[in-house]
Amino acid sequence: MEIGRRELILSAAALSIAPGCASFGQPGRKLGYAIVGLGGYGLGRIIPEFKNCEHSRLVAVVSGDRAKAERVATEYGLPASAIYSYQNYDRIRDNPDIDIVYVCLPNAMHAEYSIRASQAGKHVLCEKPMAVSVAECEAMIAAARKANRKLMIGYRSHFEPHNREAMRLARSGAVGRTRYVRSEHGFNFGDPNAWRLKRALSGGGSLMDIGIYALQAVRYMTGEEPVAVTARESTDRRDPRFREVEDMIDFTLDFPSGAIGSCQSMYSANRNQILLMGEKGRIEMEPATGYSGQRLWVGGDRERQVTPPPGPGKNQFAAQLDHLSQCAIGGREPIVSGEEGLRDMRIIEAIYRSAREGRTIRLEPRT
Repeated sequence: MEIGRRELILSAAALSIAPGCASFGQPGRKLGYAIVGLGGYGLGRIIPEFKNCEHSRLVAVVSGDRAKAERVATEYGLPASAIYSYQNYDRIRDNPDIDIVYVCLPNAMHAEYSIRASQAGKHVLCEKPMAVSVAECEAMIAAARKANRKLMIGYRSHFEPHNREAMRLARSGAVGRTRYVRSEHGFNFGDPNAWRLKRALSGGGSLMDIGIYALQAVRYMTGEEPVAVTARESTDRRDPRFREVEDMIDFTLDFPSGAIGSCQSMYSANRNQILLMGEKGRIEMEPATGYSGQRLWVGGDRERQVTPPPGPGKNQFAAQLDHLSQCAIGGREPIVSGEEGLRDMRIIEAIYRSAREGRTIRLEPRT
């Protein structure tokens, strides 16, 4: 089913909230998640974290592989009725145990399955990138708003202690006024047949995957929105990995304060660093946004390593899951809402345009 067709009919689609939806305010009740997509991230990283959650639990899985779904259901004590396929996905509407849907699918499928979850009366946590175009992001936000459901994007670094402390220090002026932030993110992609290297599924190459961490970092470290972007691409098309998508994109963001963001995104080298230079010193993380192992330095040199205060959960993944549950229960907007994902996608489209046209692209001021 084409996502574009769903976008065109979204505004006219009739939306009915399932009468059997659970009451989010039941005292002591953990909200139930359905995980959509049992690939490496959904199955290997997210599902095991429910044991570390205080407000969330696994109640359903959605997969195109029935045998795999049955194995997962058996392992985690789910009944057969908690297994859904992509064909009967809309029946989640009738399951009152499902409060939230976490979309862990290839990028090009994010919009369709997030919109359908909202239409089924469920809150949505969608993995990054939010979608593959600004239009899709806007359609997702409209669907969640129409359904009066929450929409959150899987920006896990906002729940990781080192990143949270780095943000706090940068914005508090601990190293003086920010002059520039350098953010370099990449890894050496091995499998030339992976879906992330197929444009129809990924929407792009390294920028749509690891590059979002570089973009996010310069935005959350400065606390500003860029006003211009200049980008260039470097891709060896002889490499079988890069027949359809880009390898490396280097981009510079100009901020209203005069600060500069210097970023690199790549699929051909391992790198994971954020460095902020202020008038009085620097804040540095390396590795910065990995699943674990973060390190943080602050001050005039790199000798002062900082141990941050604990994060909001046992780890960034559990904290992220519980955050949306708490927002659903308390009626609050997630700190990484759909609007945050939309802001990134507007900049990403400008980065690609700048690289393609070989010129600086001015960005419209937005809240």
